[in-house]
Amino acid sequence: MNKQSNISKIVLLIIGLIIINFISNKMYKRFDLTEDKRYTLSEPALAILNKVESPIIIKIYLEGDFPSEFKRLQIETRQLLNELKSENNNIKFRFIDPLDDAQELIEQGLKPSQLSIQKNGQISEIIIFPWATVQYGTKTELVSLLNDTNSQSQEEQLENAIQNLEYAFADAIHKVTSEKNKKIAVLKGNGELQDIYVADFLRKLGEYYRLAPFTLDAVETNPQQTTDELSKFDLAIIAKPTERFTENEKYTLDQFIINGGKTLWLVDQVQAELDSLMDTGESLAYPRDLNLTDLLFSYGVRINPNLIQDLYSSKIPLASGNIGNKTQFDQFLWEFNPLTQSKNDHPINKNVDPVNFKFTSSIDLLKNDITKTVLLQSSPLSKIIGTPSIISLKSIGQQPNPNEYNNGNKPLAVLLEGEFKSAYESRIKPFNYNKSKGISKKNKMIVISDGDIIANQITRGQPDKLDTDKWTGQHFGNKDFLLNSINYLLDDSGLINVRSKTVDLKILDREKSFKNRTFYQLLNVLLPIIITLIFGLIFNYLRLKKYQ
Repeated sequence: MNKQSNISKIVLLIIGLIIINFISNKMYKRFDLTEDKRYTLSEPALAILNKVESPIIIKIYLEGDFPSEFKRLQIETRQLLNELKSENNNIKFRFIDPLDDAQELIEQGLKPSQLSIQKNGQISEIIIFPWATVQYGTKTELVSLLNDTNSQSQEEQLENAIQNLEYAFADAIHKVTSEKNKKIAVLKGNGELQDIYVADFLRKLGEYYRLAPFTLDAVETNPQQTTDELSKFDLAIIAKPTERFTENEKYTLDQFIINGGKTLWLVDQVQAELDSLMDTGESLAYPRDLNLTDLLFSYGVRINPNLIQDLYSSKIPLASGNIGNKTQFDQFLWEFNPLTQSKNDHPINKNVDPVNFKFTSSIDLLKNDITKTVLLQSSPLSKIIGTPSIISLKSIGQQPNPNEYNNGNKPLAVLLEGEFKSAYESRIKPFNYNKSKGISKKNKMIVISDGDIIANQITRGQPDKLDTDKWTGQHFGNKDFLLNSINYLLDDSGLINVRSKTVDLKILDREKSFKNRTFYQLLNVLLPIIITLIFGLIFNYLRLKKYQ
């Protein structure tokens, strides 16, 4: 009887296990118990994965012997890729030791990183390749897993790298699987920045969108066709115009906006350049007449003909003396270069480094039905100076009076959303346009009171990176901010929301752990033994009491 009962129980157990396995295969579910939901993929990332219909091969060069801190990066990367694979079986990945093919990887553009590691109080240098490649058919995208190695501590690098993992891989998958279907016009003809000064940002932008220069000059002779041609674009970038806009050109831009076109305005309302200051030591800053005031006024903003001085600013290099025949340079804070951050958590500027402005002006927000969001603003320790005025490098050596820097936060970059009214609705129109409208459907634009925010520096005739100052090595968030702005304006796939995801990492205090290493070593060795002894004593006591 007992034998038959045991056999029945075993059979039922086997049947139960088979049923459980069958149900688990059909009803697969993973649970993320972390507080910050770091292992839960965001909706935009899931949307990108759902579009993948063919195998994607991901190679990660994070295999080998490297510090425990970066072992965390390897573990977090593996966990993320497992999440991606669980959502779409077309995701295939493997970890590779890069030292076997180091030279070949360098030739492909995968530059190694040199790291300083501290072990037992001693510092040594190692080389790692924190890169991955994402291949889809004939397309291959490089993924940098560790950015800004010269501008941050290793703990900050690691934290940012882990926080950026989901965006980095989702962005790469998006690039190799998507076709560029949105068009951006880079406006020319009104003294805008030359191509070489916007090359770095446009190169990055070209990874996502189709770009083309567009000149408004033809509007004077053929306004109808020029306006129609501009309407074929989804967004227009107006990058630091220096020449006055005609009424025909303004009306063309106005109707582009009213008919649904997005715009990114980067406008210097004051003529002031650092180059001329470096040559003469002082320069006259004066208002620039672009004839755009009434156009922007109708949309709800006004860029003032003034300059912002901010105690929270970036540095510029100046000659400080000579050693022999060699000029020595030092870095000095330059109050006309505000270093700005946002006070809100808007997706455009969340998790973006401070953005560097150069000779920027304040923006007034006017009352109308348009929703206005201040994206970037000056610090509370800022002041406004009117123009025209003389700007001198001698001011660097003067001690600022804190009582003068009390103008508070001044808007420098503003997002406008709503139904825009045409600036020519109640005025005589410069020309007849057959698709003319007086009010738009819901639309968006961003107005920034500085054209140099998009301008990269140049070294030996080649454009430098927009997000790094070549003199100071300081890292800025200009490129990320502008890219997020355009992603938002064009209602892109949601990558902007992936980028703004926050992961709360607990970084080990290495100095504290080194000082107290003996305590922690003893704790790790003795605590398990003590717990085992206590458990054994309790178990023995209960056993003796039961059978005594």
